[in-house]
Amino acid sequence: MENFLIQTYTAALPIALTAFMGYIIWLLKQQKHDRDANSQGTMLLLRVQLIEYHDKYMCLGYIPSYVFDSFCEMYGAYHALGGNGMITRMFEEIKQLPIRKGNEYEE
Repeated sequence: MENFLIQTYTAALPIALTAFMGYIIWLLKQQKHDRDANSQGTMLLLRVQLIEYHDKYMCLGYIPSYVFDSFCEMYGAYHALGGNGMITRMFEEIKQLPIRKGNEYEE
């Protein structure tokens, strides 16, 4: 009887471990898919906000310092998520605007 249990255990263990590892791999792939979708969504939301800021403050001809700080942080996050291209050009244009702190301009 003991020999039968050892043989059963020896045969069942690799099968169980293989199934368990397959499940772990499936979970990891699912998590990666979810992370990729979240990153893509975040990048698109940042893109929309960056475009809105760009259009608004380019029309005004200046940018408040607190908005400039936010723009720079959002651009950094957008770029880290893989975004570039048109937004990089917009970032360069925003950097050329006079920065306004309160009612005064900074150099």
